[in-house]
Amino acid sequence: MNHFLTGASDEEAMLRALDVKSVDDLFADVPQQVRTKLKLPAGRSEQEVFREMKAMLARNADFDKRPHFLGAGSYQHYVPQAVLPLILRGEFYTSYTPYQPEILQGYLQAMFEYQTYATRLLELEVSNVSMYDGPTALAEAAMMAVRANRGKKVLLPRNLSWEKKSIVKNYLAGLAVQIEEFGFDATSGEMDLADLERRVTPDTAAVVLQNPNFFGVWESRAADVRVLLDRKVPKAFYVVDVGDPFSLGLARGPGAYGADVAVGEGGAIGNHPSFGGPALGMFATRWEHVRKMPGRIVGETVDSHGQRAYCLTFSTREQHIRRDKATSNICSNEALNALAFSVHLALLGERGFREAAETCAARAAEARQVLSRAAGVTPAFRGAHFHEFVLRHERPVAELEAKLQKAGLRGGLDLTAQLPELGHASLWCATEMHTPDVLARLKEAIA
Repeated sequence: MNHFLTGASDEEAMLRALDVKSVDDLFADVPQQVRTKLKLPAGRSEQEVFREMKAMLARNADFDKRPHFLGAGSYQHYVPQAVLPLILRGEFYTSYTPYQPEILQGYLQAMFEYQTYATRLLELEVSNVSMYDGPTALAEAAMMAVRANRGKKVLLPRNLSWEKKSIVKNYLAGLAVQIEEFGFDATSGEMDLADLERRVTPDTAAVVLQNPNFFGVWESRAADVRVLLDRKVPKAFYVVDVGDPFSLGLARGPGAYGADVAVGEGGAIGNHPSFGGPALGMFATRWEHVRKMPGRIVGETVDSHGQRAYCLTFSTREQHIRRDKATSNICSNEALNALAFSVHLALLGERGFREAAETCAARAAEARQVLSRAAGVTPAFRGAHFHEFVLRHERPVAELEAKLQKAGLRGGLDLTAQLPELGHASLWCATEMHTPDVLARLKEAIA
């Protein structure tokens, strides 16, 4: 609102409209103990105030000062320093859902490159530009399946993030679709294929599988789901959620083992967690389903001079010509985040991408070994894992967490409330950010 000057009367009018007495009332939900009162002497120059502010900000603890082992869908990976200055170029930074997009050829080419990366990683034929985030992309995939085959049931794995389940349920709430969960094997942590088979019926619209799953375990029988559906309900969609796209540096994409739709949270590449967002949802499918796919697709063509050009090929959303016939009400794509994704991958290359994935797996294996030496702590599952793993505790997870916090570390995510069948359990994550120094600190704290 820097285009307008406001006076005291304007402020009073706005407060009356909001039914609050003061500006401070707008921040009533922020606890007093975390508020900061700036106490700067009057008459300081801008340079002096800037130095004071820098000193205050230096008190914040970043990952290097206070490492954590949290994951569960939001992952701390190293982002090359070249990513930010490239994506903050004015040509990219100011573009937002253009309604005459063909005038922005550089923007369209960047999105076309993102689609190319997504289809190569997920091993499917077509990708949209991107969606809000991984969980909403998963929900959109379930809706797409219901639209396509008129099924009335969606099967979700028990070992799927409860937040993702909540979002899927919210999206499907108005469609009279039944949502069921199938279990997981208590020993390996993988899906219970027999339980899934019992639940697959002729009215099944989609089966969802996360791989690696929420426990960080590789689903070694992921291809068997395709065989099961082909035998019992060929029309049903097989939807695979890729927990972290870095896992694709070590494994085939979902399309290679029969997925109809692959989704995932792409924010781990090129983007920082940033308190939960913004992120970008990856979404790819087979060409036969392209007109049922939500979002937008950038295509390559030639212009009137025979030169290569890019255009918005599909845009089946309610803001454009589709209106009530739109496949989705998504209002924007995460273009800047998708660009960061592409720049990061371009800087890594295929070899660098694989090496980053290998490092993640190695660091997680070492962290798991270190933690297993703690008294009363044991690995929960024997299945092969990527960069997350579950631990069982003899005593409440909070006791270990309190001790780790004293050592300047933040442990894993307590699963006790959401997955009580595991007992006292926690989910830990390690990536290439968990350097040998970090793991040494963990080892010392556990000892």
